[in-house]
Amino acid sequence: MPAGDGVYRVEVDGRMETVYVAGPPHDRWVFWNGHIYRGDFRESGPSPRRTERTTGSQTLTAPMPATVVTIHVKPGDRVVKGQVVMLLEAMKMELPLRAPGDAVVAAVHCREGQLVKADTPLVDLN
Repeated sequence: MPAGDGVYRVEVDGRMETVYVAGPPHDRWVFWNGHIYRGDFRESGPSPRRTERTTGSQTLTAPMPATVVTIHVKPGDRVVKGQVVMLLEAMKMELPLRAPGDAVVAAVHCREGQLVKADTPLVDLN
């Protein structure tokens, strides 16, 4: 059920959860429970895909146009699965980017206060 512009309340396993949605129907960004999904929600129905990989070297990218609020890591830092790497803000909502697995930060490609476009590389993990 809609709870505001781009904000929905949905029932998951008997609990009410808040889900944030942005973007056009052919390229929706969905933020739920600390995870970001991207999908095509046109007439053929949803085909969501996770934007994060969980093995090997990878780059965390901006899920949507956003402002970098806080960067919690620097190159050489070790992170564990689920740890907040940085905090973004988009459409008046905070978007924590979490490490998809245990890794070492190889590079940070942004700075606090920077406006980033969707799919902009933000952090490299090894």
